[in-house]
Amino acid sequence: MNSYFKCIKGCEGQYSLTDIIYRCPKCGSLLQVTHDTEALKAKLNGEGWNKLFASRMGSTKWPYGSGVWRYKELVAPEIDDDSIVSMYEGNSNLFYAKRFGQMFGVKDLWIKMCGNTHTGSFKDLGMTVLVSMVNQMIKKGKNIKAVACASTGDTSAALAAYAAYAGIPSIVFLPANKITTAQLVQPMSNGSIVLALDTDFDGCMKIVQQVTRNNEIYLANSMNSLRVEGQKTIAPEIVQQFDMEVPDTIIIPGGNLGNVSALGKGFKEMKELGMISKMPRIIVAQAQNANPLYTSYKNGFESFSSISAKKTLASAIQIGDPVSVDKAIATLKEFNGIVEQASEEELAEAAALADRTGMYSCPHTGVALSVFTKLASRGDIASDERVVIISTAHGLKFSEFKVGYHEETISGINCSHANKPIELAADSDLVLKVLEEEIKKLK
Repeated sequence: MNSYFKCIKGCEGQYSLTDIIYRCPKCGSLLQVTHDTEALKAKLNGEGWNKLFASRMGSTKWPYGSGVWRYKELVAPEIDDDSIVSMYEGNSNLFYAKRFGQMFGVKDLWIKMCGNTHTGSFKDLGMTVLVSMVNQMIKKGKNIKAVACASTGDTSAALAAYAAYAGIPSIVFLPANKITTAQLVQPMSNGSIVLALDTDFDGCMKIVQQVTRNNEIYLANSMNSLRVEGQKTIAPEIVQQFDMEVPDTIIIPGGNLGNVSALGKGFKEMKELGMISKMPRIIVAQAQNANPLYTSYKNGFESFSSISAKKTLASAIQIGDPVSVDKAIATLKEFNGIVEQASEEELAEAAALADRTGMYSCPHTGVALSVFTKLASRGDIASDERVVIISTAHGLKFSEFKVGYHEETISGINCSHANKPIELAADSDLVLKVLEEEIKKLK
């Protein structure tokens, strides 16, 4: 086996990527996909891999134009090209957040716009890998009737879209009345079986694990390590976009925490292959109302306790019992990590202020933006650092949050950057007078 599942705690045993297995049968820990790096190094040196991946960028040769599948040898080399289910995900832009960074004394701030993808979130990166593997397994005779996930919105949208593209039935478990209309409508539109349960995400996660025990329904949550292989491609893509220079610091919102370990895995594998020579610092941003990792960080990761997450505007990371916590903590220890939190008002105000500089930030990105402002203000981020904030979803999926902010109807939020329409009579003299006053305020 060139690539295989292996226990993150180091237990003996290797399992095929086509095995329906999510945890180590010996200790119950999560698994991770392991690649034969020695074989990869024998094939090409670091510079060779960099050149190969760069040559595929934007290619029309299937499937290498995808921002995930151009790294196929590092993701899932055993999948046949005609089994791959791709919508040319990834390839998302880096937004130079010059004005926002300057407000806090940082000259080199960038936003990785992972929401600029098919379903509007970074979850597409992992789902293309998982659904492609399921597609191949079904073709090879595996009895998989459907693919299922628990979700607070974005995962369900990605699963529904990719499963629909492949013609595979999908099932999504959502916490009732806890996600945006846009997030609910996406899996409905793509033909998923949508179950809204009277519980939170953690409750939905327990149900989906029970439903998938007989292996006829395949589990698509991030505890399935195939997802990580797609999500980790954010790392080489960022480095390629900086002409193979590694940024100093990356800030990423954290909920179920699979994205944290994915990011670290991407950088580690690049370094092992000689593609890069340094590693970034990784900072995890959590909502204060759903902050179990932050609490553990404050005690030096001596212990971790799950919590009952409170309601937060950043609904996709409203998770109190993250599945990938062990992987995330190991990553943070290895990458000189920091965990910081943002209150509801802080995340809303940071998102609104960033929007004033040309962004359109989802509330989860607002959490990361707020954490950036805190760390920069107290000197934990230096003025000359190159910083990348991972924007996990497109702001259009959270327009209710935007409307509530600018109409000043979000309870407990000051909304100091609210920008309501100015209602005036159709009188040009009056319009000019008001415009003069308003333009002065902007200077």
